[in-house]
Amino acid sequence: MELKRAVITGMGALTPIGNSLNEYWDALRTGRSGAAPITHFDAAKFKTRFACEVKGFDPNDHFDRKEGRKLDPFAQYALVAATEAWIHSGLKEDAIDHDRAGVIWGSGIGGLKTFYDECAEFAKGDGTPRFNPFFIPKMIADIASGHISMKWNLRGPNFTTVSACASSTNALIDAFNYIRLGKADIFVTGGSEAAVNEAGVGGFNAMKALSERNDSPETASRPFDLDRDGFVLGEGAGCLIVEEMEHALRRGATIYAEIVGGGMSADAHHITAPHPEGLGATNVMRSALADAGLTPAGIDYINVHGTSTPLGDIAESKAILSVFGESAYRLNISSTKSMTGHLLGAAGAIEAIASVLAVYHDTVPPTINHFTDDPQFDPRLNFTFNTAQKRTVNAALSNTFGFGGHNASVIVRKFKV
Repeated sequence: MELKRAVITGMGALTPIGNSLNEYWDALRTGRSGAAPITHFDAAKFKTRFACEVKGFDPNDHFDRKEGRKLDPFAQYALVAATEAWIHSGLKEDAIDHDRAGVIWGSGIGGLKTFYDECAEFAKGDGTPRFNPFFIPKMIADIASGHISMKWNLRGPNFTTVSACASSTNALIDAFNYIRLGKADIFVTGGSEAAVNEAGVGGFNAMKALSERNDSPETASRPFDLDRDGFVLGEGAGCLIVEEMEHALRRGATIYAEIVGGGMSADAHHITAPHPEGLGATNVMRSALADAGLTPAGIDYINVHGTSTPLGDIAESKAILSVFGESAYRLNISSTKSMTGHLLGAAGAIEAIASVLAVYHDTVPPTINHFTDDPQFDPRLNFTFNTAQKRTVNAALSNTFGFGGHNASVIVRKFKV
């Protein structure tokens, strides 16, 4: 069968460095860090006392009080980003086929704050079960996609992908595949996460996954730097409207980029550590290139997973060299996690948005907080350290790798009819 083409016609972002798409892109271009001391709870006794929180977000600005109380923050973030993306796309609810419009959303954890709060409250009592009737509907990871579908009466395919930090990239790839197979016209897709709470920070601290640079939070996320000591936990949401090309053209939509390929793989190696030679990362990038019908020379920019962990950054750089060979040295590579922190299941969504905007504006956002070269990295690789770079970006690849060895990569390129 002849595959249809899938394009991106709208985006929304609620991130630690900006509460809208434009604010997010401006912060990416100028290299702004979103890391600061934690305000969501008293972190004085935690090993890590900072994170990349969403700032200045008041649920009452977006939901009436009764509605807001039924939503975990991860679902609130999802609805806010989805609303911005819907408006940005110019879609009109009365001018679409609701049976051919769906939602595929990603979240690695879902309603962690709700789960923690309810269990902590129960533990204080005498054992009598007094749980909020909205406990389960607030907590389950699929509820965000449900709420988004109800907001615009979207009756097409609806589900949530859960693959740790690859979750929302998997969601985007699934939306791409459903569109090109002709099973829908429109998808609202992306991901959200809200794990900056006692359980989230405490759990990642126990794994020794987080940076403990409490004296300098804003410089703590240091991908590819010699002194990197772990990732910085982030939160927020990103949303993309993926649309069948002819459908978008008929309604005169602005098209920001085309999705041309997606890859998925597993490390099959370790519950948290990457394959030391980057085998899974190598396979997933090759798969994405093959799906897109591109050679390594066809990619101009890679938005890397780049978490600022000692092992992960090395494995990913090895994989890039394995896949791209000599073409690796003409690439721009950057980790926007140096600014946003790691949004876990929402990372793929906001990083796909960064990749789309890099293609649309021919600007590569930087990897900030580089101070000392690490001799383990090939010095000929261009990690776009500290300052954004202008260049023609015809195609960009975005990588996300999750605990459990889940890998997903997506490729976007400039749209041409």
